[in-house]
Amino acid sequence: MRVSKKGLYALEALMVLAKRHPGRVIKIRQIASAERIPGKFLELILLELKRARLVESKRGARGGYRLRRAPGRIFLGEIIRTIDGPLAPFGDAASLRRLVARDRKHRPLFRLFLDVRNAAARIMDHTSLADLCRRR
Repeated sequence: MRVSKKGLYALEALMVLAKRHPGRVIKIRQIASAERIPGKFLELILLELKRARLVESKRGARGGYRLRRAPGRIFLGEIIRTIDGPLAPFGDAASLRRLVARDRKHRPLFRLFLDVRNAAARIMDHTSLADLCRRR
């Protein structure tokens, strides 16, 4: 599993929003300043998170972003998949299963990759944004 800089920025921004949950919105520039994230890049990240229905925005002078669901109901696997794609090193779990079935020579290696992917997915899919904030 690989988490990009964009994925890290998404997690940082969502943790800022989680601390303000429920209800209160925060402006992009406040998040960017607090976490030292380039503002334009953060804007693109938040738009992706909005399309994935993880955050919502409010327009106007008192506008900004907030979480769409409680931090305990947003899981890291969902966030990372939204921003960075599959958790597996060779695509998604189905792709790895196909490689295991087709490539006899490398089957043990692909099975190991599938096991690693499944272990990472279990952790990421059962760790919420609230859990991550508590670790801080």
